[in-house]
Amino acid sequence: MMAAILSNRNLAYATAALLAVVLVAVARGGGGFPALPVLVQIHLASMVFVMALTVPMLLAAKGTPRHRLLGRIWAGLMWGNAIITLFFNAGSRQAGGVFVGDWSPIHALSIFVAVMVPVAVMRARRHDRAGHESAMRGLVIGSLLVAGFFTLPFGRMLGTWLMGH
Repeated sequence: MMAAILSNRNLAYATAALLAVVLVAVARGGGGFPALPVLVQIHLASMVFVMALTVPMLLAAKGTPRHRLLGRIWAGLMWGNAIITLFFNAGSRQAGGVFVGDWSPIHALSIFVAVMVPVAVMRARRHDRAGHESAMRGLVIGSLLVAGFFTLPFGRMLGTWLMGH
């Protein structure tokens, strides 16, 4: 039952739905985009691209040259985003810091992603299909869907943009 709920197809649909919500939020509040710290601009833009790549990667055939190419791009963007988010609290807001002096549990997710992306790549290179799929599903569920959902409530920027406040 749980495997059916968390099928690649359903994860792709959930990612597409989240991407649609994020795009609506950006369209509604995108006028504020230029005022965001550069690190947040990079993070938001590249995560939109990651979500867009995730959908066809989950739905299309695995192991093909196209899948490998998109996977390299996806892994690079995800790993880069994990590293970027570790610096969200670095320096002043004027220097690009976002949460100056504020470490939160979300930083643990950044470390998890920074570790798991290379693990997933290594498993793919070793042709450990089950291990690669498990790592990728964990990344999609945890770092895209769950973390993405939590960018919307509690007065967070995307939620504020989405609701037009």
